[in-house]
Amino acid sequence: MRIATLVGPNKKAYLVRLKNGIATPIGLANEKPGLDPLREMLEAGRSPARVRPIAKPFAVKGAKHLPPLTAPSKIIAIGLNYRNHAEEVGAPLPKTPMSWVKYTSSLVGHNQAIRYRRKDTRRCDYECELAIVIGRRARDVKKQDALNYVFGYTACNDVTAREHQFTEGQFARCKSYDTFTPLGPSIVTADEIPDPQVLDIRTRVNGKIMQESNTNDMIFTCAEIIEYLSRFLTLEPGDVIPTGTPAGVGFARKPPVFLVNGTVVEIEIEKIGKLRNRLRVTA
Repeated sequence: MRIATLVGPNKKAYLVRLKNGIATPIGLANEKPGLDPLREMLEAGRSPARVRPIAKPFAVKGAKHLPPLTAPSKIIAIGLNYRNHAEEVGAPLPKTPMSWVKYTSSLVGHNQAIRYRRKDTRRCDYECELAIVIGRRARDVKKQDALNYVFGYTACNDVTAREHQFTEGQFARCKSYDTFTPLGPSIVTADEIPDPQVLDIRTRVNGKIMQESNTNDMIFTCAEIIEYLSRFLTLEPGDVIPTGTPAGVGFARKPPVFLVNGTVVEIEIEKIGKLRNRLRVTA
């Protein structure tokens, strides 16, 4: 099953089930600030597969995408989690997962613009990432059970203002500008991806492949990440966990490659699809 958030023909935003190019509305999105229909369903133990439609189905083609989760409780990003990325930046392999928080106000959806002011960064970079969506409350889970707590998976672009990342010493602000967390285009439920460690993943910038790898190169698997994080904090339904990026990021290239006005970035993950966003840079 695929779940997305789309704006329907009546201009209302809906949580929808997707099938054969048709969107079936099952919840109202953006109805109230901070409320997310998918998160509410998961918290209540309701399966989106069994929720009755609340409006007429409509065509996906031409509909505006919003992030599939519009208001998750938290976004916990994982860094330096591919062996080839650690090698390209000359960093030792971490002993435990490295994590930080991305603010939920940074979320945008498929085909929405990544926007920033030129004065706020001149070293804007891309990072393709597989993102886990938690399906039920998880605390102190073991890795052999961890994937049972996953609702699904989606694609994430962990956009980063590199000059702030490397001078400030922490990652939350430089990765959480408004629009710096594109997510989508949809969430694919876990039953369709029984093994998240065998997925091809790539980034294209203006059609050119810049990152190309497979999730089998992760240092810590999705299950190990869930086990580690749930040791210290409660993972809640709808939480999003981007799991790190492979080699090929812009700042590590010689010469470096950074995103500029009009650049189109596409994040593609096997079995999930393609997340596309264009850069809009203002003075």
